[in-house]
Amino acid sequence: MKYSEIKDKTYSTLEVDKIVYRYFQLETLENEGIGEISTLPFSIKALLESAVRQFDGKYITDEHIQLIANWHKTQYSNSEIPFKPARVVLQDFTGVPAIVDLAAMRSAVTNLGGDIGRINPQIAVDLVVDHSIITEASGNENSFHLNLELEYDRNAERYRFVRWAQQAFEQFRVVPPASGIVHQVNLEHLGTSVITKEQNGGTDVYLDTVVGTDSHTPMINGLGTIGWGVGGIEAEAAMLGQPLFFVVPQVVGIKLNGEMSEGSTATDLALTVTNVLRKKGVVGKIVEFFGPSLSEISLADRATISNMAPEYGATMSFFPTDDVTMDYLKLTGRGRYVELSKAYHQAQGLYRTNETPNPVFTDVVEIDLSKIGPTLAGPKRPQDKVSLSDMKEAFTRSISAPLTDQGYALPSTELKRTVQLNESKEQLNTGSIVLAAITSCTNTSNPHVMIAAGLLAKKAFEKGLFTPSYVKTSLTPGSTVVTKYLQESGLLFYLEKLGFYVDGYGCGACCGNTGPLSEEVETAITENELIVSSVLSGNRNFEGRVHPLIKANYLASPPLVVAYAIAGTVQKDLVSEPLGVNQEGQNIYLRDIWPSSTEIEKVIASTIDSDLFKRQYADIFSNERWDAIEAPVGPLYEWDKESSYIQESPFFKAGNQNEVLESNMRDMNVLLLLGDSITTDHISPVGHIGITSSAGRYLTTQGVSPRQFNSYGSRRGNHNVMVRGTFANVRLRNGLADGKEGGFTKFLPSGEILPVYDAAMKYEEMDKNLLVIAGKEYGTGSSRDWAAKGTALLGVKVVLAESFERIHRDNLVGMGVLPLQFCAGESAIGFSLDGTERYDIIGLTEMPTPRQLVSVQVTDVDGAVRAFDAVVRLDSMIEVEYYRNGGILPSVMQELLS
Repeated sequence: MKYSEIKDKTYSTLEVDKIVYRYFQLETLENEGIGEISTLPFSIKALLESAVRQFDGKYITDEHIQLIANWHKTQYSNSEIPFKPARVVLQDFTGVPAIVDLAAMRSAVTNLGGDIGRINPQIAVDLVVDHSIITEASGNENSFHLNLELEYDRNAERYRFVRWAQQAFEQFRVVPPASGIVHQVNLEHLGTSVITKEQNGGTDVYLDTVVGTDSHTPMINGLGTIGWGVGGIEAEAAMLGQPLFFVVPQVVGIKLNGEMSEGSTATDLALTVTNVLRKKGVVGKIVEFFGPSLSEISLADRATISNMAPEYGATMSFFPTDDVTMDYLKLTGRGRYVELSKAYHQAQGLYRTNETPNPVFTDVVEIDLSKIGPTLAGPKRPQDKVSLSDMKEAFTRSISAPLTDQGYALPSTELKRTVQLNESKEQLNTGSIVLAAITSCTNTSNPHVMIAAGLLAKKAFEKGLFTPSYVKTSLTPGSTVVTKYLQESGLLFYLEKLGFYVDGYGCGACCGNTGPLSEEVETAITENELIVSSVLSGNRNFEGRVHPLIKANYLASPPLVVAYAIAGTVQKDLVSEPLGVNQEGQNIYLRDIWPSSTEIEKVIASTIDSDLFKRQYADIFSNERWDAIEAPVGPLYEWDKESSYIQESPFFKAGNQNEVLESNMRDMNVLLLLGDSITTDHISPVGHIGITSSAGRYLTTQGVSPRQFNSYGSRRGNHNVMVRGTFANVRLRNGLADGKEGGFTKFLPSGEILPVYDAAMKYEEMDKNLLVIAGKEYGTGSSRDWAAKGTALLGVKVVLAESFERIHRDNLVGMGVLPLQFCAGESAIGFSLDGTERYDIIGLTEMPTPRQLVSVQVTDVDGAVRAFDAVVRLDSMIEVEYYRNGGILPSVMQELLS
């Protein structure tokens, strides 16, 4: 039976509050013999609803419906299915370049005589300006205003462009700066569980579904909403009405048992889940939570866990809709959606209760909540869990551990290093905490941990504890709601007494926008090559991300951030040693000031209600400062060649890829030889632009002063800066750089060690094709399309790795760069590749086959030739088409023009 034959039978209605809503009923598919729908995971049912509702016979076909409806059989097939989300969310670091691309596409279509009216978002798009705040000022009552003033000043060109886009594009809204972090705003306000639409003489109701240009978009999965992170280029395609294609995913069920113990937080649970699932291996899979304890997990806790999906590698981390979801919609001021959402989810078999039979999953992992204890993660990766009781010893081990084990490969004597600070008369030691930041959507969306941080600060202050002066303290909430309930509870006063003033609203330390440390501290670190630490309540601690001078970075809950700020070092056991000594000489231990769950819940009950959310979100799309920005008008953007922020994208001028496939694969030199866990931060840094870096030197020639360099993230609208910043991370270790750390490589013809950009340009002059060789988990981290765009602009044709993270592999394909994967168990080390060889890819035809094998022919410097097989990681025919066309954007433009 084909779906097209029974489509009319699936059309049904439900009545809520005297309004009749139309919808496509999933149960009918099972009744008509199309698939065993009732035992599917909730996440797969939601994907099926989207496909059934948007069935058109072209992009979404009978075969696609069969693949999803029969998921139990097709989950191992490597078959592709489409997804058309209801909306797109953008943050400004990734959103601005996406809109730049759309503006450039309009210019290109105009030059070709096409209709620019077709280049408009076909679905709702929200851009939240949240990544541009840099905490230059911190620890005082003027921090917020100073940082906001600097943000508007530095980003004037970008913000004028976004204001132009507001009037130029349809279905495009902007949440201005100082409003919150995109994922928290999405969770607390933009997400509505269900969507209604007036069309064809009636009212349709369907699931709210979303993709976002930030890898932490799965935070919305805590609300029972399908959504995940994509690269900007995929988001642009989705905006223009194109489906996103992906392989039928496996779904790992996460069974939650037991109860959380007193003193444990959602952060501890999220970091534990990250550790467990990274070891399990869920890259490219969906994880879905179930079990007897699920009803006891608050929605804020669910969101905290879901937010970390990129850290454990999952596409999504789905919590089915239930009574907890409805309670949260009421609490956050979206009560008008509750009755309809509940009725719709129940009608579709998408509403979970404790009596609901468990779905049939690909595999099941059990987690005992009672065994969760205080936890951190670091010093270099979010999956590297460290129990609080083991923290001191773990840091000690990391100093001598090899680099391949996330250590520093230094002698143990390094632990005794001490530098005297003159101004504060304090000492800076190995492991001293120079940054303590309560930041990131992961935790600031969770009142339980934020109130816990405030109560701990109150008790610490009352017992006479303070933070050392060398610790930069920072509080960047994810929404203004957080500030209001901290103020109304009286707890913000005590956080401020310990230095945690509100510095701004946005993604602060988590995306590298930490700003400078004190000049004395930075000098002490630099001159003495000291290993110092940060503790942040974020989700990312990859090398070079938080701050270029801080090599050890630990993720922790907000109350633990406050505790470590007081301790001033990670070389202290907070379980057995005193947190500090007050003026009376009393030892104060962490256990003396840790708040109980009863205390926390009492404060929450007295300060947080739906009116608070309604007030704070009433004018979320407008503020006086933003609305006053003067911007050009009209459908076409007037490009300014002198702008250092916004330049016309170069991605619509490339020829058709299939004409040059064979020549692209011949006589390639290696640009970089990399190891395991190369992140998108290694490939395309987000934060500080160094004065002597290729990007810094370019900006200097453009007349930009170092103080106005801003960050790589803010410069993503200018490809001239971004290509120079590709592989420019100060912590990058390239096997072709003769041991030199940072963005350097060897230009093989001469043997010179050069910045990566300079070497790539020399190769371009020689008309040389390039490849990158890497180890496992290449492209871990953020859904950073510039990590692929920059790679392509450097002239890299192939990335050969042991394995890829999902989003980055998608982005490489989307930019016409071929991802090749070593066969299982094989690697560059196994083949004794040192990067000096020349490479030819044999067997890639004009019409590649998904996951076909090709031969990699290696010619050593002495002329000896050897070969091995590798897997072409074009995983579907649509990816083959994108690759042959030079990427997604040229493919979409060709279709629009035709």
